[in-house]
Amino acid sequence: MKIEKVSGTGSLPVLECSHLVKSFASRKAVNDISFHIDQGECYGMLGPNGAGKTTTISIACGLLQKDSGEVKVNGKELNHKSILPKRDIGYVPQDLALYPELSASDNLRFFGKLYGLSGRDLEGRINETLETVGLIDRRDDRIESFSGGMKRRANIAAGLLHKPSLLVLDEPTVGVDPQSRNAILEAVQLLSNEGMAVLYTTHYMEEAERLCDRVGIIDKGQIVAEGTRRELVEQLGSLDRIRISVSGMHREGAEVLRKLQGVQEVIEIGDEIEVLIPQARLKLPSVIEALIENHLPLTSLEVVEPNLEAVFLALTGRELRD
Repeated sequence: MKIEKVSGTGSLPVLECSHLVKSFASRKAVNDISFHIDQGECYGMLGPNGAGKTTTISIACGLLQKDSGEVKVNGKELNHKSILPKRDIGYVPQDLALYPELSASDNLRFFGKLYGLSGRDLEGRINETLETVGLIDRRDDRIESFSGGMKRRANIAAGLLHKPSLLVLDEPTVGVDPQSRNAILEAVQLLSNEGMAVLYTTHYMEEAERLCDRVGIIDKGQIVAEGTRRELVEQLGSLDRIRISVSGMHREGAEVLRKLQGVQEVIEIGDEIEVLIPQARLKLPSVIEALIENHLPLTSLEVVEPNLEAVFLALTGRELRD
């Protein structure tokens, strides 16, 4: 799981979306969505297929005309006709935007020239981006010889060529092999840590847990909750659980733990004790100390924290991958 960090520098957000609305016929695909992303922040848009994620990011990238609302990139207003603000965005769609008969480097050379790059600067960026996505050793191989996951990684490299301040990734790991999936996630973590703002849409809970500083849970065209993983769990009111095994003395251990400050409930389950407590990792030293002081032999201990799937189910009442 990704360690939560404080992002932003106090300056304007890299991306700011306010009250976005978009309808198709009588269906509202995006219904009053607002969010922002700061420099160095990875913002996850988490939701099931059909929730409105792709429509939202298409508006945020200026690819789709909105019905109402406002989008700003680095303080500059953006719409579907804008040119200058789009230069700050690297957009990586679900569909591949590569020429299969060309090599990876030739593809990037073509796209780099569209961005206005040339000469040593372009060649340097080609090598840097291929290095970032783990394809530098395949730079001269044709895209048609790549696996599906490698093609997606090359697609990401194309979106990075012009050094955007905002990288937008629309479900980049759908259908890829485990090796490529891990390479993509590592690349996104690296870019975020280096200061790039990232908008990452997914319906994979574990990816959002690993990558994202903040998450917006989207369902039926609305953001139904937003925050860090910890903030979302606290909004739900869920408690952490500490599962403890005390050899042969679980009843005595349960009585001791019930007296500790902050403990909400202690449940005896067979030979195990389950302690419900907020911010369990901070309370571990006092739990262990209490058991040792009372000469209770601790044989195992596990902290179980509520995850994003639990929050999602509580808010939407359906499985994440519906």
